[in-house]
Amino acid sequence: MALAIRDVREHDLDAVLALNNEAGTGILATDRSRLRHLYEIAHYFRVAEQDGRILGFLIAMRPDAEYSSPNFRWFQAHYESFVYIDRIVIASESRGHGLGRIFYCDVQSYAEVRVPLLTCEVFLEPRNDQTVLFHGTMGFQEVGQQTMGETGPKVSLLARELPSFPFVRERYIEQDGLPAVAWLSERQRPIDGPKVSA
Repeated sequence: MALAIRDVREHDLDAVLALNNEAGTGILATDRSRLRHLYEIAHYFRVAEQDGRILGFLIAMRPDAEYSSPNFRWFQAHYESFVYIDRIVIASESRGHGLGRIFYCDVQSYAEVRVPLLTCEVFLEPRNDQTVLFHGTMGFQEVGQQTMGETGPKVSLLARELPSFPFVRERYIEQDGLPAVAWLSERQRPIDGPKVSA
């Protein structure tokens, strides 16, 4: 069966939690309640599924998210409009086959019609040159560094300008808004509650 990149569903969360906590030192471990919070606030939360199995996920959010991550807060303090990649995890047996690039292309297609910047961080302690190189080849530039908390790891804060955004802003956002087509629709987050039609 073909690989599908789709919005996360509530029943995926156990598999997502297991993947997250098996990822190793490059991803902060989490628990059910924190993952549930991310599920509720993330603007972008997609999984890669093949043959009924979750092979990876990516979580991202915009500046209005109620999120206390020090790295997210750093971007909030420095930029008005962005999409922040909180975490990406690929199952160990699926690494090295381009799934990370697929996710980054997908989140870019989400971001570039909404904001001028795509942002994230990479750990410098322990440093993973493969991750640093990956982000460099995807067009990210370092815009800062910080230590997470008083004793946490040092991170490199990265941003990538989205050159399509000025065109979208001028032709669509500042005019009549984005077209009402499925691929441009926002994720229906649980925190949004039921939609009321006029």
